[in-house]
Amino acid sequence: MTPQDAVLSVGDLSARSGVTVSALHFYERQGLIASERTSGNQRRYPRATLRRVAFIRVSQRVGVPLTDIRAALDSLPDGRTPTKRDWERLSALWRGELDQRIRSLQHLRDDLTSCIGCGCLSLRTCRLQNPSDELGAEGTGPRRWIDADSETAAGAEAAQGPEPVD
Repeated sequence: MTPQDAVLSVGDLSARSGVTVSALHFYERQGLIASERTSGNQRRYPRATLRRVAFIRVSQRVGVPLTDIRAALDSLPDGRTPTKRDWERLSALWRGELDQRIRSLQHLRDDLTSCIGCGCLSLRTCRLQNPSDELGAEGTGPRRWIDADSETAAGAEAAQGPEPVD
């Protein structure tokens, strides 16, 4: 490998990683990857940045926020590229959070199924907007919508001022 092969232009990195140039620039601004500049002010990335970009993309794909990805990369000594062992350690840390998100989404999906035919969102069966029919005590009908419409109408009247007297 020649010294020139050890570095990649932003276009080469984009082509080889499948990540757009604008995303690579964003990753760099966020401190996830780093480049050096040539005398002509062109970005050059170490070849190892390919693995770092792959790490970022896979982490994002499983829903890890960029702040957590940055913290994980920052935890590596001397900013080195993540290894398989690093991935195993970091993914084990993220697994519990991912499992919790999966459970939450399954619960949301199950609640949504029971809510589809509800309509007024104040029925006893609407587990999304009205658990335990909390709004039923306020009266019949679509309480959230009625209250919101009343507030909107009152606000509009106040903004118009008093009605003129003939």
